[in-house]
Amino acid sequence: MTVLPTGDTAHPGDTPDPDGPFPPATRPLPTPTPLTEGFWAAAREHRLVVQRCDDCGRLRHYPQERCPECASGAWSWSPVSGHGVVYTYTRSHKPFHPAWADRTPYVVATVELDEGVRMVTDLPPEDTDRVQIGSRVEVFFDDQPGTDVTLPRFRLA
Repeated sequence: MTVLPTGDTAHPGDTPDPDGPFPPATRPLPTPTPLTEGFWAAAREHRLVVQRCDDCGRLRHYPQERCPECASGAWSWSPVSGHGVVYTYTRSHKPFHPAWADRTPYVVATVELDEGVRMVTDLPPEDTDRVQIGSRVEVFFDDQPGTDVTLPRFRLA
């Protein structure tokens, strides 16, 4: 249940009414933390970065305090190419959130970047029927209207 600015409540599955108290559903957006802010700041600049361990050099994503290889807490943000392959994917015919109600079916994929790091993405609608494991992909940056959030997403190359 969501409390709207009007004081009304919205429940999962409520149908948006542009003239009513329930605004159209919007995509859930990330809330950057001190650990992830560098990733989101780079995305706003249309750059893709991942953490690199300053001691052993291992790249990693999702952001973590310590290196899973050597347990070092020393790390920095490192640019990556934004190119890779679809490692695995699922095609969903049921929206997990009201914002996806008009987008079914949609594809959620795990992408393995050329640098070896994996990221999760939803593919654009035009790629839904063409995706295959091993398909080449490239990053694109999806600036979210009315916010300062930019989502790095992938599409078939």
